[in-house]
Amino acid sequence: MEKKKIVAILLVIAVALSFAACGGKEPAAEGGDAPTYKVAMEPTFPPFDTIDEETQELAGFDVDMMNAIAEDQGFKLEWVNMGFDGLIPALEAGNIDIIASGMNASEERREKVDFSTTYYDSGLVVAIKAGNTEIKSIDDLTKDMKVGGQIGTTGADLATELFEAGKISEAKIYNGLDVAVMDLQNGTIAALINDLPVTKAYMDSKPGTIEIVGDVLNAESYGYAVKKGNQELLDKINAGMQNLKDNGKFDEIYAKWFE
Repeated sequence: MEKKKIVAILLVIAVALSFAACGGKEPAAEGGDAPTYKVAMEPTFPPFDTIDEETQELAGFDVDMMNAIAEDQGFKLEWVNMGFDGLIPALEAGNIDIIASGMNASEERREKVDFSTTYYDSGLVVAIKAGNTEIKSIDDLTKDMKVGGQIGTTGADLATELFEAGKISEAKIYNGLDVAVMDLQNGTIAALINDLPVTKAYMDSKPGTIEIVGDVLNAESYGYAVKKGNQELLDKINAGMQNLKDNGKFDEIYAKWFE
């Protein structure tokens, strides 16, 4: 009888050790131990960040780039649609892992987050309603004019600076580009300050609606952002981006969205 008890005890120990070896966790998802990172964007910034009209899924240069980097580096992505002004706070709070949203890697933002190697050089432009002959550059904006910008962007910052300097009557800040352009066309605002590639993409998709005037302003460069101090993830993004440049995939994605 004593022998049977010993055998029973040994069986219980064996089962316990077997469970412990598994860590007491659920089976790993298909794909092994590949980590999954939450990557967020604000999808009203084409061609970088938009929504596919047919699938209604997030699309754009940033989506293709981050998906290609993830594949190269062996991790997975969970995409999150979020307002632009909420991106950095969400990253700081740990609610997301990566920002991929046509974000200017400015010195001010670098105080809050870490940026990858920059991947696109841009600048701001002044857009007006097609056919407007009154405004030929930023210098033609006057105290009786309202000027728009997209929330959280350097274009909105510049519009606000113009207002605070008394050069325009109001800086009207929008959550999305579509509404801003609509107000530009119906005369609610006289001009819109936004990033050059985004403005050009809108002009290409809807010719004859708006036009760019004057010189390119405030040169800036876009990068992908991670939480301050997350060097491991930053290294993965930078390594993946470099590999895409070396193997030609970067040029392929660029041509798809900009040529």
